[in-house]
Amino acid sequence: MNSFKWINTIGFKKSLRKQFKTDFPYLHKEVFGLHFANPVGLAAGFDKNAFYLDELEALGFGFIEIGTVTPKPQTGNDKPRLFRLPQDKAIINRMGFNNDGVQIISKRLKEWKQKSKQSTADRQLIIGGNIGKNKWTPNEEAWKDYEICFRELFDGVDYFVVNVSSPNTPGLRELQEKDSLRKILSHLQVINLQQSKPKPVLLKIAPDLNRQQLNDVIDLALEIKLDGIVATNTTIGRDGLRTEDNRIKTIGPGGLSGAPLKKRSTEIVQWIHQKTNGQIPVIASGGIFTAADAKEKLEAGASLIQVWTGFIYEGPEIVKNICKGL
Repeated sequence: MNSFKWINTIGFKKSLRKQFKTDFPYLHKEVFGLHFANPVGLAAGFDKNAFYLDELEALGFGFIEIGTVTPKPQTGNDKPRLFRLPQDKAIINRMGFNNDGVQIISKRLKEWKQKSKQSTADRQLIIGGNIGKNKWTPNEEAWKDYEICFRELFDGVDYFVVNVSSPNTPGLRELQEKDSLRKILSHLQVINLQQSKPKPVLLKIAPDLNRQQLNDVIDLALEIKLDGIVATNTTIGRDGLRTEDNRIKTIGPGGLSGAPLKKRSTEIVQWIHQKTNGQIPVIASGGIFTAADAKEKLEAGASLIQVWTGFIYEGPEIVKNICKGL
């Protein structure tokens, strides 16, 4: 992470943009009313605190999702909490929504936007705000946390993602049940529609939902006119891994991301697209490393894609390589 700031401070951004050029007009996309310079984004969990927006933009990302952001600052779960599984091209994490809190992050975003306006007239980077609840907030009060984050970040982000699917905050995934989701999302939509220019609101779902749960999410999304779905978050499953069982047991709980998630993520994207007749845009996330992986998700019905584990394994040229391949 420190290398990002080092690159920025010594003025390499222009040369980086040239090296990692991804401006291919064919890849420009209009999704939920926003213009994306390319369909490759960085998923939430990498730049949790909106520290590295300039640096990530220079690497060619079409959009960055910050967060997950909570109302109050959190230190997250005890370390170690991030583990690579090279044999599986995967990562297990149990970060626990470590972030600076919504007030600090909102201020940082506003300052970045102001600086961007002064330095360039052609900023194309789209910023998503991934929001969640604090660990100590009971589920019956969770809707209040999401409202706080929504209001605080409204002027700083271009779209919102409601995260109820991380496995690393106790009880959070229970909020994916239809009644709990309706309370949170309907409340946000009421606030959103009171604004002069409402922002797109998306929901991030787990890959571990069964078919009935997935259908409930789809029905609710259509009912309250959700702008999109992010499919998917990390999985609590460990099936089919090449990494030794003892190593997996030693690591312990956490969300698994990367190549083992690829098939399930694509299946969910395809199911949502078919069930809604393409009415709900989907951002696909899970097991995307190459242009072929990205194409698979887009052909399954995704409008956009996000990388995270792929970025870690493939390195800074991943966006350029995917865009060129597409």
